[in-house]
Amino acid sequence: MAPLMYASDTTPRLGVDLFSLRSQKWTPFESLDYCAKLGAKLVHFSELQYLGSLEESNLVAVREHAKKLGVAIEVGTRTCCPTSKSFDPKLGTGEEQMLRAINAARVTGSPIVRTFMGTSNDRDPIERHMEAMTALLKSMRSRIIDANLKIAIENHAGDMQARELKSLVEMAGKDYVGVCLDSGNPLWALENPHLTLETLYPYVLTTHNRDTAVWRVPEGAAVAWVRMGDGNVGISEYIAKLRSLRPDLPVTLEIIVTNARIFPYLDQKFWEPYRNQPAWEFARFLKIAEQGHPRDPLPPLKGDAALSRERADLEASLTFTRNLLNV
Repeated sequence: MAPLMYASDTTPRLGVDLFSLRSQKWTPFESLDYCAKLGAKLVHFSELQYLGSLEESNLVAVREHAKKLGVAIEVGTRTCCPTSKSFDPKLGTGEEQMLRAINAARVTGSPIVRTFMGTSNDRDPIERHMEAMTALLKSMRSRIIDANLKIAIENHAGDMQARELKSLVEMAGKDYVGVCLDSGNPLWALENPHLTLETLYPYVLTTHNRDTAVWRVPEGAAVAWVRMGDGNVGISEYIAKLRSLRPDLPVTLEIIVTNARIFPYLDQKFWEPYRNQPAWEFARFLKIAEQGHPRDPLPPLKGDAALSRERADLEASLTFTRNLLNV
């Protein structure tokens, strides 16, 4: 079992990943106030931009504001993997970007730095990026440990399947590297999220939770992220299983509501990046798709209407999850 990252009290703690509010363009103080008002006990700054300035005085002010509200903070950054197509060299080397996140976590009191390796575009093959990410983490091991932090790597946007992320963590070192477990992203990797949880739960340091609708289409399967409770992946059972296996972890919501993305798995060429996936794993994904039904596309919204819907998606999802956890 992974070491507890928080107090031993296992009362369910709701969190909010600020990517759920990515369009609001709020200051970190406005974000903290809003999340606290909704009953969140943790605010997950999944990208450094949500903290505003990285000047120490601002980071201290964010920390103290959260403390006043009774809200814990987690800090994250985008990919630091130099070979990923998502890596932004304009922000510095992978090491420089990770060091900025480490400092932000240290000052704000976050026990982790959340990051990710790439996206489904990096399955070309995925192993070379896993090797690059492992090398970066190993080169920074002493600085991460000296800062009393752990690195939480997310299963992100279809980059790694569960067995691949488990392998990366074990290659880098379980003493300072773990997982940010996302319940929505497995579907972008042709994976049943219950399988992802069952494989990775001993390594998890923090969570992102959202629901997903999956259904069959002539090309293969359609996947749409939805409000909590609106999908067909068994999200209530997933949360119950998470709480049973790891009651120490927060239940943090990262709500992203999208139209369908098509995964044309009936096309032989589609399988090139997934040639190592065992058939039994894909069968668990396929079972969910077979049980789904088509969803109508969302109407496009702009301006205040889009901002309002983004907040409503989060608020409805928090209400569902709060009722599920009885908090």
